[in-house]
Amino acid sequence: MPSEVAQIRIKDLRLRTYIGFNEEEKKNKQDVVINALIEYPAGQACLSDEVLDAVNYKTICKSLINHVESNRFLLLERLTAELLDICLLPEPVTFAQVEVDKPFALRFADSVSFRLAKHKP
Repeated sequence: MPSEVAQIRIKDLRLRTYIGFNEEEKKNKQDVVINALIEYPAGQACLSDEVLDAVNYKTICKSLINHVESNRFLLLERLTAELLDICLLPEPVTFAQVEVDKPFALRFADSVSFRLAKHKP
């Protein structure tokens, strides 16, 4: 069986949520932009062309959307860590990385971002 390592990338997932600890941030939803990298051994999926042998990125994306839109966060750190945990849930996943951007968080910057990565034990 081939030992290909697949890299699924979810790019620029744009959502709105309550993020921040200032009063204005607590009252109004803000944009966040999520980028995720998910790795898993894809050898069997490459050979079989069967959905059940692959990681379902649509399911992961729906979970990310639901989590962001139905919760409130004070810190990018917590939001990013929780999204990373969602990306690591599927059994075959061996590694994931998530970066969350908060556009316009700083006056003279396009955005502020926070990134976390983890290998599954």
